[in-house]
Amino acid sequence: MKPLFYLLTSIVLSGMLLSCNGTSKSPGSNAKMAIHDNGVNIAYTDTGKNDTALLFVHGWCINKSYWTNQATYFGKKYRVIAIDLPGFGESGKNRNNWNTLTFSRDVDSVIKQLDLKKVILIGHSMSGDIVLQAAVDNPKQVIGLVVVDVFKNVKESAPQSAKEKKDYATAIDSLKHHFKKIAFEYFNQSLFYTTTTAAVKTRVLNDVAHVDTSIAAACMEDNGDFNEIAKLKAAKTKLYLINSDVEPTDTTHLASNQIPFKLLYIHATGHFPMIEKPREFNTLLDKAIADIKTH
Repeated sequence: MKPLFYLLTSIVLSGMLLSCNGTSKSPGSNAKMAIHDNGVNIAYTDTGKNDTALLFVHGWCINKSYWTNQATYFGKKYRVIAIDLPGFGESGKNRNNWNTLTFSRDVDSVIKQLDLKKVILIGHSMSGDIVLQAAVDNPKQVIGLVVVDVFKNVKESAPQSAKEKKDYATAIDSLKHHFKKIAFEYFNQSLFYTTTTAAVKTRVLNDVAHVDTSIAAACMEDNGDFNEIAKLKAAKTKLYLINSDVEPTDTTHLASNQIPFKLLYIHATGHFPMIEKPREFNTLLDKAIADIKTH
């Protein structure tokens, strides 16, 4: 989650502040509510039948409906599950912790309560760390790990300086008090590309505008020492990255740490390739799944 936060920090410190908006639920499809984690309901969709399950986890401020095209396409061949992380979409909000480890336990609950035996985890953006931790925690069930437009420059975590900690705290406080303005600036400046259609922008920004702002801001708070390189080593599985080629992905540290990976570029999209170019995205994910199943 750190690259996401540092971009937000940059925007905050540039003085782009205004008022925040109210909250409401984002739209979703017909969801089942049988899964829970410590009393918090987890909304999900469950499509298709197969011993291999694809478990999709959305990114910051959005919801499971962003995987609708993938559920239709891959549901013909696999069991496809898409969840709303607690605090988003149609899932529950009745808890206080919104960090990576807590969200990863939600994914654990889905795997266990649906009795999934062979799972390929697919996490977008913020959920890259979440599915990575879930892969570490469920080594017997997880057979593949795919992340979408994230891990652009994975490296060992370094201790924050006093100034970085102060800037971090300032940005979090500003995000809490001026959520909509800061988030809109961030999405418009950093997550959309010239090819991103007006319809996609409208959809995403509408979801941002109606998210529970206190929860969304809490997701950006310090997750402690979540060392992605160490977690990738602990996961002991090949990492598949489906990233936009607008911003190059630096795989130097993956290679130097002998972490097996495969980078699949999707050409000229913003941060939401699964809805911006679903056909291309599905083709690349198909390739990743085929490679996973051969190992």
